[in-house]
Amino acid sequence: MACGSDSCSRGSDDEAQLQKLFVETGALLSGHFLLTSGLHSGSYMQCALLLRYPEHAAFAGVRLARALAHLKPDLVAAPALGGLLIGHETARALGVPFLFCEREEGRMVLRRFAHPGKVRVVVVEDVVTTGGSLREVGEHFAQGGADWVGSGCIVDRSAGRAAFPHSLTSLLRVSFPVYEPASCPLCVQGLPLVKPGSRTGKR
Repeated sequence: MACGSDSCSRGSDDEAQLQKLFVETGALLSGHFLLTSGLHSGSYMQCALLLRYPEHAAFAGVRLARALAHLKPDLVAAPALGGLLIGHETARALGVPFLFCEREEGRMVLRRFAHPGKVRVVVVEDVVTTGGSLREVGEHFAQGGADWVGSGCIVDRSAGRAAFPHSLTSLLRVSFPVYEPASCPLCVQGLPLVKPGSRTGKR
């Protein structure tokens, strides 16, 4: 989409730079992957490989903070583990505290922190496919009285399927095919199924 504004030009430059960093760091993977959602895909963006470099994590955090700053959040929250690094860097750039939720008995909860009460919170994740973990974190804060004012991520690969009470802010939008396990052509080909971040494949 054409745009003549300086802000749009900066956004396009930042997106191109981020795409370049994904390639240079080996964070754009090809294979047969089991996503957190349970779906399968032949492509995966492993943000941990990008964020292992502090300067790249800071780059993404600053850009995401700029995009979320108009919401005037009091804090940034994230689901562990995927949202930890980008959540922390976004909070640093915004100058607000950072809290994270962990899964306990199947639910995302604040295990290490007291609920902050009635504050404005944005929830940040690395990659959003279905948005399940991000949504759980936002709802957990909202149930305790917080105002869940926005959500952001480095990569949005949801193709609009992720449902939140507001629009999702992302630095990149990508559309990779995903498959139900029962109809996955990669399974038919016999390609080993790998859960990103794990050491061993899983059929």
